[in-house]
Amino acid sequence: MKSIEDIRQQLQAGEFEFSRHAFRRSVERNISEDEIKDTGKNVIIIEDYPDDKYSPSCLLLGFTGNGRPLHIQVSRLESDHVKIITIYEPDASEWIDYLERR
Repeated sequence: MKSIEDIRQQLQAGEFEFSRHAFRRSVERNISEDEIKDTGKNVIIIEDYPDDKYSPSCLLLGFTGNGRPLHIQVSRLESDHVKIITIYEPDASEWIDYLERR
């Protein structure tokens, strides 16, 4: 299973690919590839899903250089690229410090 350090390195290097769903969401939510690379520097795992439907995955929290919070769900399968399953800016009314569900 891919470690958080591997995920960070791949995100920062732009070594990521989008699921069809994640690509649509990134366009709809105006989330750029540069913002994703930025968050790679500081992402942490806030939820782990070892028994997820298609593969083990986790939910990450990271902040862009401008301080924009992003949640990125990624697959933890070993691969040359990290697969982004979904991506969004968390709603502060649904999260405590973007880390914990209310």
